[in-house]
Amino acid sequence: MKLKDLAARLDCRLDGDGDLDISRVSGIEQAGAGDLTFVANTRYLGVLRTTKATAVILGHDAPAPPCAALRTDQPYLAFARAVALFADSSRPSPGVDPHASIAADVVLGDAVSIAPFVSIGAGARIGARTILASHVSIGPGASIGEDCVLHAHASIRERCVLGRRVIVQNGAVVGSDGFGFVPLTDGTYEKIPQPAIVVIEDDVEIGANTTIDRPAVGETRIGAGTKIDNLVQIAHGVSVGRNVMLAAQVGIAGSSTVEDRVILAGQVGVAGHLTIGQGTRATAQTGIPNSLDPGSFVSGYPAVDNREWLKSSAVVRKLPELKKRIAELEERVASLEAHLASVASPDERRGSRE
Repeated sequence: MKLKDLAARLDCRLDGDGDLDISRVSGIEQAGAGDLTFVANTRYLGVLRTTKATAVILGHDAPAPPCAALRTDQPYLAFARAVALFADSSRPSPGVDPHASIAADVVLGDAVSIAPFVSIGAGARIGARTILASHVSIGPGASIGEDCVLHAHASIRERCVLGRRVIVQNGAVVGSDGFGFVPLTDGTYEKIPQPAIVVIEDDVEIGANTTIDRPAVGETRIGAGTKIDNLVQIAHGVSVGRNVMLAAQVGIAGSSTVEDRVILAGQVGVAGHLTIGQGTRATAQTGIPNSLDPGSFVSGYPAVDNREWLKSSAVVRKLPELKKRIAELEERVASLEAHLASVASPDERRGSRE
């Protein structure tokens, strides 16, 4: 693609030769002739001076590179759209593979693509243009909206609902049983049935091997536009708001509410029956045992304000030195007390004994 055409499609200002040919998008350290790269973080400005790329996407205030540039207010967004332009966009042809197992009363929308060994239970509905890769399992009565993509080995359990344009990565499970058991007097446990449903709203993406549990009553719901990374566990009865970001290995315990635009970084844990207020951010490995007000920014365990956590972390690094200094001070105090006791007058010593 000519660089001038790429600039027009990405709505970028072109600095340089627009007739240069671009064949792919690459990272700035690996880029070579014919490559388009990008810089959205100031830490890479040093690498920019030596890049071998043919062109680079930059912010308007970034220094001039040794190659052509595409200038924009949002270089990271332009990069993402450039990747989409050069990505292999081939999609499977519409149709149902003869090796798929589909119940007689399943409703299939127009132009669906169903790969070998897909299983679709009785009464399920599959929306138009949806793609089901091999070994996808759709339970009885489930509903999948239009333009969804379910990758291999994804499982949507009985009666669960997916909206439009939902992406489910490999091995994810929507509607697995919630973790509910009643302890008995003999030390064993009786399972609480989990017959309710999971509802996934429009434009949600669910990462590989993520599990979203169904509850005994009510529903588990994931709001529109939410993006969920790999290996995330969302327990029964949880409500996740709109445009939430959940990074890898986040765990949310049962009946908690995560409000709109919350960001939980990797390995954040949320206890049950809490409310995480709108716009909250939690850094990696934060443990949240209590509800948080909207707009909170927390770290550590138990979760505290990020600024306080940073101060505490700085002190923790100095604990060995502080311990040594305290021991030295204790020795000096003991020595001073012994000295004062040895030089005290007879009357003082007699008074102290009395």
